[in-house]
Amino acid sequence: MDSSNLTSLPEEGSEETHNSHNLPSAFSSAPTRPPIQTSSQKYAPSDWSGYFDQEDDIQIPDSDDVFHVYMAGTEGPVIFCLHGGGYSGLSFALAASKIKEKARIVAMDLRGHGKTSTQNDVDLSIERLCSDVFSVLKTMYGDAPPAIVLVGHSMGGAVAVHVAAKKSLPSLAGLVVVDVVEGTAMASLIHMQKILSNRMQHFSTPEKAIEWSIKSGSLRNIDSACVSIPSTLKYDDSKKCYTHRARLEETEQFWKGWYEGLSEKFLSSPVPKILLLAGTDRLDRTLTIGQMQGKFQMVVVRHTGHAIQEDVPDEFVTLVLNFISHNRIGPHGIEIPGLRRPPQSKP
Repeated sequence: MDSSNLTSLPEEGSEETHNSHNLPSAFSSAPTRPPIQTSSQKYAPSDWSGYFDQEDDIQIPDSDDVFHVYMAGTEGPVIFCLHGGGYSGLSFALAASKIKEKARIVAMDLRGHGKTSTQNDVDLSIERLCSDVFSVLKTMYGDAPPAIVLVGHSMGGAVAVHVAAKKSLPSLAGLVVVDVVEGTAMASLIHMQKILSNRMQHFSTPEKAIEWSIKSGSLRNIDSACVSIPSTLKYDDSKKCYTHRARLEETEQFWKGWYEGLSEKFLSSPVPKILLLAGTDRLDRTLTIGQMQGKFQMVVVRHTGHAIQEDVPDEFVTLVLNFISHNRIGPHGIEIPGLRRPPQSKP
């Protein structure tokens, strides 16, 4: 090969080299790469105040029980949220930041969970849990509560159904049950102790617990995990680490009572109701018949785990607000077009 035909490379410092610096580069408009997040940054806890407007402690009269609640919004019906076993009221944090634009939202820490303090944290009998809900509502709103839409996830869904079925809450206007069905729940109870014992028990930091919740598949939304998981932990001074706040493994005697007869109670609840499921295989025979008869609305939410309100909060909010709008639930209950409410007489 004749080397004279090859273009010679410019010498360093030559005029040609300097001119080449002025030529547009294929990489000149490439964005700067964001700094890589460390694990502790990625899973850093976030505060409830970024989602709810306020928190409060509800002291139940004539008892030592104090229930912690998170609240947001100023208008519309009250969407009263009950979390699942082992979760907390902050399970609804991301949803609250959107719901408060259209309605009020209250999420309580149930007995034995979150920042709630009771005389007996392991009495999670369905009777006790229902009584707690009635007590909190009574203490917060007295004898003239606004329209209430009960929202319950998992164990909290069972509590919501039992509360609705008692027909003791005149202002109850709607019922939203999130991923709990009697048949599946009852069948899973025999595996529950093993599931509880197999989960990671000790965490050096809240960040490690948040990371575990995501990597184990318990939650799929890092933003939600960062705000909700820290409230499910407590610090164990003797072991110098964080452990699970709720002592679920000590409540096995109550589990059957949460779910037994749940489908019939759900269908008998005298308010509009919707069931949000993470999979179609979770309908039992009673609910299948009820759904075919149009007794409730059902939506299967795709691409989510068990905690629908945490994994896909935007879709969850849309479904809840559409349910309220479709059933014309206002701050005082079901609103019938053309029917004016009588003016409130002033004392």
